[in-house]
Amino acid sequence: MRSFIVSVGALGFFFCAASAALGQDAAAGEKVFRVCKACHQIGPDAHNAIGPVLTGVVGRKAGTYPGYNYSDANKKSGIVWTEDELKKYLQHPAAVVPGTKMTFAGLPKPSDIDNVIAYLKTFSPAGGAAAPASPAPSPTPSAAN
Repeated sequence: MRSFIVSVGALGFFFCAASAALGQDAAAGEKVFRVCKACHQIGPDAHNAIGPVLTGVVGRKAGTYPGYNYSDANKKSGIVWTEDELKKYLQHPAAVVPGTKMTFAGLPKPSDIDNVIAYLKTFSPAGGAAAPASPAPSPTPSAAN
C-alpha cells in the first residue's frame, strides 16, 4: 500500500512538473520583461519611447502603433504579431525583420520567450488587463412558470 501511495505521488509530481514546463507563466514573464523596459513601455499609461508601446501587441500588425517612427523594414514586413511570430522575433529580431531598428540580440531561452508572451497577453489594446475568456452562458430559466 505504501509503495502504491509513493508511486501515485511521484506520478502526480511528474505530471505537474511537465504541465508547468509546457505552460506560460505571466508572472515570470513580467520579470523577464524588465530587460524590455529599457526601450518599451506597456500598460494603460504607456508611451512610445526608444521602442513602441507593447500594450496590445499580440494580434497587432507590425509597424502600426500610432505615433512611433518604425523602420521601413518593420512597416513593410507584413507580420502580424501572433504568438508564433513573436516567438521567432524575440529569439532573434534581426533575422525575422532584417533592417529593423531594434538592436536587441534576442532572448536565448525558449521558456523566457513563452513567459514574456504570456505577460504581453495580459494587456488589452486599451491598456488594461486583458479580458479573461468568457465562460459559456448559462441557460436562462423559462419565463413561463
